[in-house]
Amino acid sequence: MGSSCFSMLVLLLLLLLGAFGVWGASDFRICAFNLQGFGESKANKPKVMHTLVRIISRCDITLLQEVRDNKMKALPQLMNLLNSYDDNYMYDFVASKRLGRSPAYQEQYVFVYRTETVQVTGQYQYPDTLPGDIDAFSREPFVIRVKAPKTAIKEFVLIPQHTSPANATKEIDSLYDVFVAVRGMWKTENVMFLGDFNADCGYLPKKHRKNVRLINDHRFVWLIPEKVDTTVRESTSCAYDRIVVHGEAFTRAIEPLSAKPFNFPKEYRLTEEQALDVSDHYSVEVCLTSGSPRQQSVSFPLLLLFLLLACAFICS
Repeated sequence: MGSSCFSMLVLLLLLLLGAFGVWGASDFRICAFNLQGFGESKANKPKVMHTLVRIISRCDITLLQEVRDNKMKALPQLMNLLNSYDDNYMYDFVASKRLGRSPAYQEQYVFVYRTETVQVTGQYQYPDTLPGDIDAFSREPFVIRVKAPKTAIKEFVLIPQHTSPANATKEIDSLYDVFVAVRGMWKTENVMFLGDFNADCGYLPKKHRKNVRLINDHRFVWLIPEKVDTTVRESTSCAYDRIVVHGEAFTRAIEPLSAKPFNFPKEYRLTEEQALDVSDHYSVEVCLTSGSPRQQSVSFPLLLLFLLLACAFICS
């Protein structure tokens, strides 16, 4: 094959990829990260904070869990570092009230987001009781509604949850009731659940999964597989942290194979000890496509057929 023929084929391939939406994947990334007791102690460790900034700055919106910043000093420090890290983006956040059954141990859910790509258009703190039940969650979901104009889905709802390990089965099941409430309130089917569900190993035994509506209702798509390890410690291998999507349009807007843990110790060449100073969890993430979902549905075999026909015509 001559060099001119090869060059023309490369150009044609690029044109076809663009025309058929194969370049529909965007850099819009949704993340969830259990920070394992984030407060003043971690904020006073520059190396830990630098690693946190590197992890969070990869994402358009990040759910932070186990934020225990009682004096509200660590979170502003983290935001200042984020906003001085990358000149291309500015970050803001919304946070829940302090949640927990014991006054001695409470956490906040915090959503950190890029103001250039995300608008938070609604907030809802789920109440601490359900009909016929008392205090279903240790930390009730702090739900937000989001606009993301550059994505295929445009607008969606995020429901966070950090379950109590001893009550993981019941709390994951109760997320269904949160979904029903949010769907009725905001009239949307496009809902994502994310966070540290403790949804594996001894906290969610297989024999209990038949009792979890979020698992047994096939309208909910679990994006992080059970066999994936979301923990930092080499001695454990559990898929605690999950991302679950509801809604046909939302499911089509997910970039294929993008849902995964982010192995930050490997990425940043940290020892296990150094990584555990940051957290004992990996963050988990998923990317959304840009453009219309319809454009993403063109099959690769069809694209390949066009390319082969072009090859035969150009180089004959």
